[in-house]
Amino acid sequence: MSASHSPLRHADRFGFAASLLCAVHCALFPVLLALLPAFGLSLGGWIDVDQAFVVFATLLGATTLTLGYRRHRAFRAWALLLPGLALVWAGAFTPLHDHSITHAAVMTLGGLLLAGAHLWNLRLTHASATP
Repeated sequence: MSASHSPLRHADRFGFAASLLCAVHCALFPVLLALLPAFGLSLGGWIDVDQAFVVFATLLGATTLTLGYRRHRAFRAWALLLPGLALVWAGAFTPLHDHSITHAAVMTLGGLLLAGAHLWNLRLTHASATP
């Protein structure tokens, strides 16, 4: 199976897109929450999905980078994934999970690192398939 059409490539692209959307969400959601009362709206009774997304991102990232390592034999993408996971886990499962500006900053930075790890893994996988 060629690397250009492999499930790994699709998983890394999905991981990149999901992590980037997570970072945008974490950066803009506090602004949205602050603006809602100005429009007479509120957001109550919503389910906090941060923790579920962090678990999913961990499983997806670890799986795709492990499979990628089998192809390209480089740990460089892990240098972004591990600190990114540490940040999002801290933001979701510690007292930082209070939806403050600090929480948003930690989750945004973590999401950007996860997106970078998937992008780097995608590029390493592509480069290893090129003769």
